[in-house]
Amino acid sequence: MQKIASFTVDHDLIRPGIYISRIDQDIITYDMRTRTPNGGDYMDNVTMHTVEHMFATFIRNSDIASRVIYFGPMGCQTGFYLIIRDLSPYIAVKYVIETLEKIIAYDGPVFGASRKECGNYLNLNLESAKKECAAYLTVLKNSHNTLKYT
Repeated sequence: MQKIASFTVDHDLIRPGIYISRIDQDIITYDMRTRTPNGGDYMDNVTMHTVEHMFATFIRNSDIASRVIYFGPMGCQTGFYLIIRDLSPYIAVKYVIETLEKIIAYDGPVFGASRKECGNYLNLNLESAKKECAAYLTVLKNSHNTLKYT
């Protein structure tokens, strides 16, 4: 069986940052790596779940809403995937940074935090999401974003 593209990347070489995972015509999948793979420091489910709610809501309400196909967590608990159509990678990174800043500055209820809106609505914590986003924002602002794994 053929390996999927994300399994062909040497995860021992990946560090926190943002990478282009794959390009399919006008669709780009971004690997938003918040943690070092296999490093023993993984996102807990509450943090991962809350970042998903907050980031997905903010990015889907931004100027690029119609271009966003998907945002969600990696099962390995080391980051997220963002899939966007027809947008320059460096503009996409700009929106990632703006979205992280919005989450950090936000002071209100977690989006979709009700039984009617979410299948595990009690498993959310805004402060843990803000902490995760602040750490990731520091990584993005202090790195040269080549968007390449190596």
